[in-house]
Amino acid sequence: MLKITDYRNFKIDNQVFVKPDFMNHESVSGNKLRKLKYNLIEADIDGESTILTFGGAFSNHISAVASAGQLLGLKTIGVIRGEELVSKIDSNPTLSYAQSCGMTLKFISREHYRNKTSEDFISTLQKEFGDFYLLPEGGTNALAVKGCEEILTETDKVFDYICCAVGTGGTISGLINSALPHQKIIGFPALKGDFLTEEITKFATHTNWELMTNYHFGGYGKVNDTLIEFINNFKSTNNIQLDPIYTGKMMFGIYDLIEKGFFPKKSKILAIHTGGLQGVEGMNQRLRQQNKPLIV
Repeated sequence: MLKITDYRNFKIDNQVFVKPDFMNHESVSGNKLRKLKYNLIEADIDGESTILTFGGAFSNHISAVASAGQLLGLKTIGVIRGEELVSKIDSNPTLSYAQSCGMTLKFISREHYRNKTSEDFISTLQKEFGDFYLLPEGGTNALAVKGCEEILTETDKVFDYICCAVGTGGTISGLINSALPHQKIIGFPALKGDFLTEEITKFATHTNWELMTNYHFGGYGKVNDTLIEFINNFKSTNNIQLDPIYTGKMMFGIYDLIEKGFFPKKSKILAIHTGGLQGVEGMNQRLRQQNKPLIV
């Protein structure tokens, strides 16, 4: 099993601290390692040596599953959204890395990708690839939430607010379940829409949480010059790299809320850095094409 590395929280100022969960493993890092932990144990119990999952062009989940498979000697299959990407593997850092780890990539249309949870579609994949352990897009299921419940430790009890970026809802659900009664969990969705509330309530056992839905910068994978400038300034000031899809938007939101007086004075805030740094290179490719400032 993949070993989780210990680390210490970073103090940013007297109010904000960063929990660098991205330092928990060299290549299968952050919340992706947490989500995979108990799923990989379950796959081993079931005697499955193949892992199949889903993701997009720059998916942190795809990268992490491919790396874990290589390290553990498992066969991995990634069902990728977008048929046009089949000819762009070499120029896509996430997909080329996944392939270099031995992952088999299957590209399907965006229309067919919407069927990724249907029994008929899964049956078709089983006929093509044989038996496999199925992981959902983003890796979120009950076992993933169980792994994310281990992010917070005894040393984190001093914090009043726990903040995290939100993608599929698994990480924040784990934090909600493991938080102490005096702590409130604040989520910063990377996607537009209110559907996440329903997804989170499938797994969360408490009501000590709130979503801040105004910091998605236009939606998943969307950025602007303001966000890029913030990410670069944050790294320059604190020597901590943020990613543009998740943690950059979360941290921007935290400081905006502080400025607006959302957090009571003297309250202590812990921001969970869930990783996602492998996506920086891919985002910079897009920014270069648009003649936009780069993430440094």
